[in-house]
Amino acid sequence: MKNIVALQAAVTADGFDHEPTAAELDAIETEMPVILARIELLDAQIVTLDRTPTELDQQRIRRARRRVMAARRELSNQAAATVTGGAA
Repeated sequence: MKNIVALQAAVTADGFDHEPTAAELDAIETEMPVILARIELLDAQIVTLDRTPTELDQQRIRRARRRVMAARRELSNQAAATVTGGAA
């Protein structure tokens, strides 16, 4: 019986074997309101997957969509203020 062993070093890059940089963590922190709003929207949509949405479910989904849009708008405004050099 022959042993099958890799004769070469692993081909995959070592780029994924490190911690996130400070810049990456800052980017995640900046986008966190959008991420949380999208999670809330997904939660509201998941609840209605196996049943007909009630009026309360529809209100929850609409509210969650508005929060996603507001969070995106705020993030865009912050990015635009950063690019133009203005204060947010």
